[in-house]
Amino acid sequence: MFKKGLKPMAVWLIAASLLLVLGACGSTNTNGDTGGAGNQGHAGEMDHSNMNHSGSGEVPEGLKEAPNPTYGIGTQAIIDSDHMAGMKGATATIVGAYDTTVYTISYTPTTGGEEVKNHKWVIHEELQNPGAPPLQPGTEVVVNAYHMEGMKGATAKIDSAQQTTVYMVDFTPTTGGEEVKNHKWVTESELSPVQS
Repeated sequence: MFKKGLKPMAVWLIAASLLLVLGACGSTNTNGDTGGAGNQGHAGEMDHSNMNHSGSGEVPEGLKEAPNPTYGIGTQAIIDSDHMAGMKGATATIVGAYDTTVYTISYTPTTGGEEVKNHKWVIHEELQNPGAPPLQPGTEVVVNAYHMEGMKGATAKIDSAQQTTVYMVDFTPTTGGEEVKNHKWVTESELSPVQS
């Protein structure tokens, strides 16, 4: 009698454990770098779960330094954008400032999966043979940047374009964790002065 009662309980425990494991696998984000935010497919939100948040600090050939940026190299600013979890409200240290045309793009990763919509940001110099800036919305381009897994080599559609100063920044996420180094890119409109 005791053995019979134990057997259904053991089967139930194994089944419950399997459901928990399978559920966890289904909700795990593959993350190639230091963090992530959002899920693609919810009302056109960006998916940065596979974003390479830290970078080498190298910039594309032909990218020109801003001669007189609002936020100079070595100064600090507050990040007003939320490209990734813990970014909005973080204090950034400016490590690079460049004048260029910046784009939002939509593309399907070369690694497969859902289309990434309105990705911010890719600069003109990160596109393969783009011609003269600015490119018009709807223009198809090949991306040479590796901001996210499956981005490099992907064919993308330009969603929007603007001429501005873009910044490469270091910051520690407000959610904690390691410092993000050489993050590309934050536009001037996404920064505000540090209040003293």
